[in-house]
Amino acid sequence: MTCERTGVDGPRASPAPTLSSMRTHATADPSRHRVLIVEDDETIGRHLETGLRGNGYAPTWSRTGSAALTEAARTPYDVLLLDLGLPDMDGLDVARAVRARHPDLLIVILTARTDDIDVVAGLDAGADDYLVKPFTLTVLLARLRAHLRRRVVASPPQEPVRLADLVLDVVARRCTLLDVDIDLRPKEFDLLAVLARHAGEAVSRETLMAEVWDENWFGSTKTLDVTMAGLRRRLAQAADASVRPTVLPRISTLRGHGYRLEL
Repeated sequence: MTCERTGVDGPRASPAPTLSSMRTHATADPSRHRVLIVEDDETIGRHLETGLRGNGYAPTWSRTGSAALTEAARTPYDVLLLDLGLPDMDGLDVARAVRARHPDLLIVILTARTDDIDVVAGLDAGADDYLVKPFTLTVLLARLRAHLRRRVVASPPQEPVRLADLVLDVVARRCTLLDVDIDLRPKEFDLLAVLARHAGEAVSRETLMAEVWDENWFGSTKTLDVTMAGLRRRLAQAADASVRPTVLPRISTLRGHGYRLEL
């Protein structure tokens, strides 16, 4: 399946594939992850709904942002597939609202907007991934499997790690500065956890993309840059808001290579 916007916003959609042609060789986990599709285009929405259901997911389709917010508030979802060009509101506002209420929800933006500023805005609004139309069902399913696999892999018990005045509890997924919680987004937390595990070591961009996203990542490493900027900003804001002097670990950029967490 290739999903394209119809009408004035882009090329006309290709003929609807049959259900058999939309089924891939690798199906989703049998737990049937709930997926909320937010898409106003009838052709794309129907293709996504049919393709996801045929591959083991449990999709629900909303055609407006307001309907999606209502649905997300009353039903626990695992994934939000979000178009940005909705008829009643901007998809970025939907992403921000849903992220604020559901910090662990996987949000994937599906859009025809291709400018760098749009990608950055989408990720900064809380999205975990950004897929540009037209895209194939195979790539979308691979992205979903990669993200969801990262969320369910069991890790051995780990003691909280102290990084100067910062404490990272991987098991509880809590980051605190002098016992005050810092509200990190899921990928920001994962990124900090990887750097903490390699504290004092140079960690390449490729390693970070493989460990935080997936070894089969299809997208640009721009996602890493946006997530890193968000992590640094939230840590700095927490330090500024502290009523006591604080000492934070420093995340140094290693030009042409990656990053290093320094205590």
